[in-house]
Amino acid sequence: LQDELSDVIDVKDPDQTPVDERRRKRLAAEAAKFEPDHYLADFFEDEAIQHVLKYKPWWVDAHKKMIALQGESRQEHDTRTFVVFSEEEKEQLRKFTNKSYLLDKRSRHHVYLGLIDILLAYCYEVCVNEGDKNVESSWNVRKLSATLCWLESFTSIHDVLVSFGRRVLCYPLHRHFGLVTRAFNDTVMILQLGKAAVLKCLLDIHKIFMENDPAYILNDLFITDYCIWIQKTKSKKLAALCESLQKTTLAKSHMGFELEELEAAAVLVQEEESMLKAAGTVSKQQLLSSELETSDSEESSSTSSSETEGSDSDERESSTSEDGKINSLQGRLQEERTAPLIDCNGLRQGTNTSTFDISDEKSKVSLQSTSAPGKLIEELEKQMHTAIRLSEQPEGLATTSCILQEQEE
Repeated sequence: LQDELSDVIDVKDPDQTPVDERRRKRLAAEAAKFEPDHYLADFFEDEAIQHVLKYKPWWVDAHKKMIALQGESRQEHDTRTFVVFSEEEKEQLRKFTNKSYLLDKRSRHHVYLGLIDILLAYCYEVCVNEGDKNVESSWNVRKLSATLCWLESFTSIHDVLVSFGRRVLCYPLHRHFGLVTRAFNDTVMILQLGKAAVLKCLLDIHKIFMENDPAYILNDLFITDYCIWIQKTKSKKLAALCESLQKTTLAKSHMGFELEELEAAAVLVQEEESMLKAAGTVSKQQLLSSELETSDSEESSSTSSSETEGSDSDERESSTSEDGKINSLQGRLQEERTAPLIDCNGLRQGTNTSTFDISDEKSKVSLQSTSAPGKLIEELEKQMHTAIRLSEQPEGLATTSCILQEQEE
């Protein structure tokens, strides 16, 4: 039994360890287990936690009905009417033996505070798993309750709340202060619903521990006795306990982990990172814009140089073409100047005509002086005179006269 108990509770030798030493060891173990990174991760990335906080267990609706009826009639109603036990729960109650507990005032005070501690752990378990049970359910309840895990004996409600808050921030998967506040509010509602609601929760805890091999020992040590004892408790005692719990305040500064300082430092780091990211984005944009401007200037310079080269080549081509045109025109003029002008009689026209005329006159004189008179000489003289007249006329008239002469012949 001692070996099985060591698997369930954290205190090694409870019989030989005084209460003060157990508390000191518990606080040291919690301080060593606290991880700021895990807490900050759940603090900033709390989507899953916000989702489970929206879950409403059965006591939320029962509490609303009770408040509504009390507001209408302004009288207190029997809270047992708002709590319904299932057949399985009734069967659990039948298996319990009838016992009487003789407790002095101090022991009774410890029992009430232990009840609050156990209910807080149970409310956390129901909230994070949204009413479903899993293999971690028994671990969550016993690990978050210092009464079950360290056999702690509290002296004040504030100590109970601080212990529960510290253990929520150290051990389970979801370590968020909002879950501590939610469990606190749920425990208040359960106590306001009366001992029937408290008994229903204790029966559920009893069932959770019964389904887990090492945790069933806690039923024998605590839960079974609580289920029997709560049925004989006076409702006024629970109401007074609930009022004392409501008046107790719990803040992050009470946890002893400097949560507010951690959050403030993390917020500053986030702001610095966001500023660095913004500065990096601006520098990247400036770098891109400068690169774009450089590329645009290079493109414009290359375009202007290509345009300049194109204009130079165009000018060279135009000058070359103009030179070619001028040369061709000069060639044409030269050809026109040098080309022989031939009349219809096969004689050249133009500038060489005078030379031809002179030669003709010389030939005429020589012919007149050397040739004998006759018809042949006369015909030659007529042809020579005709050629001289044609050479003195324009080209068109010469052509026309040639045509007329041919027609006459």
